[in-house]
Amino acid sequence: MKIEPVMWSDYRVIDAGNGEKLEQVGPYRLRRPESNAQQFLDSYPLVWNNPDASYLLEGKSGHWKTRKGFPETWIVNQGEARFEVALTPHKHIGIFPEQAANWQWIRQRIAASPTPVRVLNLFAYTGGATIAAAQAGASVVHVDASKAMVQWAKRNAELNGLAEAPIRYLVDDVVAFVKREIRRGHTYHAIILDPPAYGRGPDGQLWKFETMLEELLELCRVLLDPDPLFLVLNTYAANFDETDLNAILINTFGSLHGDLEVGELTLPVELQSHPLPCGLTGRLRFK
Repeated sequence: MKIEPVMWSDYRVIDAGNGEKLEQVGPYRLRRPESNAQQFLDSYPLVWNNPDASYLLEGKSGHWKTRKGFPETWIVNQGEARFEVALTPHKHIGIFPEQAANWQWIRQRIAASPTPVRVLNLFAYTGGATIAAAQAGASVVHVDASKAMVQWAKRNAELNGLAEAPIRYLVDDVVAFVKREIRRGHTYHAIILDPPAYGRGPDGQLWKFETMLEELLELCRVLLDPDPLFLVLNTYAANFDETDLNAILINTFGSLHGDLEVGELTLPVELQSHPLPCGLTGRLRFK
C-alpha cells in the first residue's frame, strides 16, 4: 500500500527523471541524484535549467555547484515544525520530506495517549521525529552516531521552541546503546527506527542493515514498555520489500497483538502522473 503523503508549505518535487529529481526547497531550486527516479523520464527538460544548486556526480562521490551567494543554511516550514536545511557533501539536505507522513502519525498517537509517553528515536538524524514526538508532549531519547547530526537536531529543536523540552541527545552506537538500556532496566512506550543500509558508530562500530536488523528489533522488543504505544521502522534498502518488512515485524512483535500498517512512502511530482517512491515504513500500533 502507499502511505498518503503530507504536503509541505516550503517543499515540493517539481520533476523527476533519469536518476535525478528537481526540488523547490524554500526559495531555492535544487537538482540532485535520486535512485528511485531511474524509471522516470523528465517531462519538461527546460524546467531543469539553471537551478540554484546542483549535485554533480564524479564516480561514487560528488559535489555541489551553487549560484554565487547561495546560503550555507536556510529555514523551511512543515505544518507545526521548522527545520534548518543545508547542502551536505553526500547530496542530502538535512530533511527527508516524505517522513512528514510519519511525523503526523507519531504526533497523533502521542497526543491521544492518556498517560505520559517515553520515546526512543534511533538513527535519529536531524530530529524530525524527535520534534514531532516532543511537540505532542512526549519525553524523547534521541540517538545518532554522528555528532554533527546531533548538533543539527539540537538546532532544529531550538527553532521549534523545544530547547528546554525533555529531550536527551546522545552520540552513540545504536546497538550498543540499546543493550545498555536493557541492562539498566529502562523501557520505552514508543520506539522509532530509521536505519541506513550501512554505517559506522562513533567508535567505528559497524552497522549493516541486512545482517543486523533482526537482532536490533529483538533487542527493541525487550526494550518496549509492558504497556507499549507504538513502533515505527523505516527502510530504504533496495532488496527489502513490503513482504519482508511485514514478516520481520510480525515475527518479532506479533505476540504483542498490535495493528500493523506497512506501506510505501511517496512524494507527489508536479510534472508527473505518478508519485516518487521514497522507501518503506512499518507502523505498529499497540493501543
